[in-house]
Amino acid sequence: MSDQKDAHVPDDEREIAYCGLYCKDCFLRKGEIADMARDLRKALRDEKFTKMHKGLSKYFKELENYETCYETLGALVKFRCKKSCKDGSGNPFCKIRKCAIKKGYDGCWECGDYKDCRLFDSLKEVHGEATTKNLNKLKGKGKEEFLNGSKHYVL
Repeated sequence: MSDQKDAHVPDDEREIAYCGLYCKDCFLRKGEIADMARDLRKALRDEKFTKMHKGLSKYFKELENYETCYETLGALVKFRCKKSCKDGSGNPFCKIRKCAIKKGYDGCWECGDYKDCRLFDSLKEVHGEATTKNLNKLKGKGKEEFLNGSKHYVL
């Protein structure tokens, strides 16, 4: 399967990433965290909190780290993904996607080696065994049942 949009593939199926994650479940795709971080940064600027935090840090030690917090919120604003990985979004260097495309797979569930594949090691720190559980379900029950049932996303 190509990484380009195929008119014959239903949109919901295109949301199933090669690795077995469901793109619409991802916080990057939902954009809520990015929106809240953007709004909080704006509120802090509007209240001129950058100037106030130094005086307040005498009473609230945690505010000594305000600049780091503000920078972290800035990073979270960038956590946004508007399309599925099959439509060209996500990590452009994803070795899992590149491998699946090279082998002509719709997803890793079509590969006999996915359970032992080292390419998934990079996802385990964030998603634990979610990808393996989803791939098992996709392999055993198919995409339609996967889409209609529960999906795993995080640890």
